[in-house]
Amino acid sequence: MRLSSLFIVISTFVAAAVLCLVAAMFSADLIEDTSKRSVKRALDEENMLWTDVHAEGLQVFLTGVAPTEADRFRAISTAGGVVDASRVIDNMQVEAIANLAPPRFSVEILRNEAGIQLIGLIPQSADRDGLLTRLRKLDGSPRITDFLETAAYDPPEGWDAATKFALYALDLLPRAKISLEAQRVAVTAMSDSAKQRDALEAKLRRKAPSGLALTLDISAPRPVITPFTLRFVHDETGVRFDACSADSEAARDQILAAATAAGLDGEATCTIGLGVPTPSWAEAVGIALAGIGELGGGTVTFSDADITLVARTGTEQALFDRVIGEMDSDLPDVFALHSTLPQPEIVSEAGAIPDFTATLSPEGLVQLRGRLRDELSRDTTGNYARARFGSDAVHMAARLDQGLPHGWALRVMAGLDALAQLHNGALTITPDSVTLRGTTGDPEANARVSQLLADRLSQTDSFSIDVTYQEELDPVAQLPTPEECELAVQEILADEKITFEPGSGTLDESAGPIIDRIAAVLTDCTGVRLEIQGHTDSQGREEMNLALSQTRAQSVLNALHERRLLTSSLEAVGYGESQPVADNDTEEGREANRRIAFVLVHPEPEEEGDTEGGADTATEPQASEPGEDTAAENDATAAEPQESTDDQN
Repeated sequence: MRLSSLFIVISTFVAAAVLCLVAAMFSADLIEDTSKRSVKRALDEENMLWTDVHAEGLQVFLTGVAPTEADRFRAISTAGGVVDASRVIDNMQVEAIANLAPPRFSVEILRNEAGIQLIGLIPQSADRDGLLTRLRKLDGSPRITDFLETAAYDPPEGWDAATKFALYALDLLPRAKISLEAQRVAVTAMSDSAKQRDALEAKLRRKAPSGLALTLDISAPRPVITPFTLRFVHDETGVRFDACSADSEAARDQILAAATAAGLDGEATCTIGLGVPTPSWAEAVGIALAGIGELGGGTVTFSDADITLVARTGTEQALFDRVIGEMDSDLPDVFALHSTLPQPEIVSEAGAIPDFTATLSPEGLVQLRGRLRDELSRDTTGNYARARFGSDAVHMAARLDQGLPHGWALRVMAGLDALAQLHNGALTITPDSVTLRGTTGDPEANARVSQLLADRLSQTDSFSIDVTYQEELDPVAQLPTPEECELAVQEILADEKITFEPGSGTLDESAGPIIDRIAAVLTDCTGVRLEIQGHTDSQGREEMNLALSQTRAQSVLNALHERRLLTSSLEAVGYGESQPVADNDTEEGREANRRIAFVLVHPEPEEEGDTEGGADTATEPQASEPGEDTAAENDATAAEPQESTDDQN
């Protein structure tokens, strides 16, 4: 009886627990369902039909893709107005309304004696390993420090071409910083001289692809000018500088301003260099030029701290004495002034003014005439001229005159050295002056001649220079453009055709003179990228035609190399029958299609992904063996019946 009572009590509690559990489950489901329906209804009323709602216990989860970020926050606020905001869980996403803009790809490349450092962002598709391999192949096998990062975006337009050009520039410049972006390259570098700087800038501008914004800042060290020379001339032909040197930009401006005040009309240049004898150089030059202006003409020459002033013939003695006296007292103490008022010319006993002349023809022939002091002077002058101009280029026709002034031979030697700086000209030496006239292709020749004569002649010697720069004599200015190189070769091939032995890549004997002419043209086109293209007609199998065209293009390249032509910028590529210029259905058309062409290569990407770190990655098809082309093409001048009617060139 007691056991039955205990069982009843336990059963009552178990039944109560079960009922409570069932009630709790129904209550939870009711709360979840109520919360879900209430929140969904509120969102629908706000026209946010893109939302999905589900509940787990007291938490309400919002999912879906919101049109905008504002819509997402509005949905959270609306749900928070129906249930407690802490119960709302945001699992929504926002629709992308625009693609993310690609990053700005750029690379900074620094090259110096320590190696090469790279930092920047490049497209992920760029051949990073190829880029590093290309850099390691530069002269000296430089150490590479790589700080490049990548981004998974397509390369921007012009990236590959700019990268190729940047690597080309880096190969030329052992000390440089190159900033690379799509369609823009900035080069900051150092050169060994102003001449090298000009040559590098010309080469880089010629190589730059079209559409590339190129900025060049190549500096050259200031030249050491010894002696530090300046020569200012005011004569009947006008006012000019034969040579001008300054130690700073401020000194240059001061000197040019003084020259303008002394009568110089037009632009003039002054070389800024090292070696100035005193910081008061510009002050002394200004005083001397003012003196020339006050005298009404004359010549003043500075050679370091020595100043030689020669007044114009006919200058009043009183004016000359006053101006020279004032200059002598105003000049800084370090300078020594030598002044001359020209006197009537010396006349020999025969009534003629003794002189010595040397003429240099455009062909390089030199004639020496006039008077020399003795036999030893004549032999010395002749040997010296042969050493300067060539033993077969000098003709000696000078006679002896023992009445010549002392120092005559030294003036002749200095004059010959000056004449050797010209392309052609004439040297005249009299007891009172040394005169040099001629033409040159060197824009710096005038200053160099003035410096040489000022250093070699005595302070009392007067000299005049009339040297004209002609651009057509300047070898740098006369270098052909890449387009002119291409056109010149095309004109040769338009007159004559490069032919081969039937069915092979061996050049025919008649091709030798043609390739000689092409090599002569390309000698002045060093660095110009040209593609030697081999083409065939459509007779025979396509793969054999492709191999034969490659073999023939390579044969032309090898022939140019054998003629000691630099071929690093030339590339042989065979195109087979893929680029006809005429109808292959006629013999005349097939003859036209069998050809070798020289085509200018612009450094632009040829196809997507064709960047070996910006390096040229155009590959050459393997040249076919001579025995493999029997189904290809033969020489234009012979016809042999084969599988492909092998009469092709």
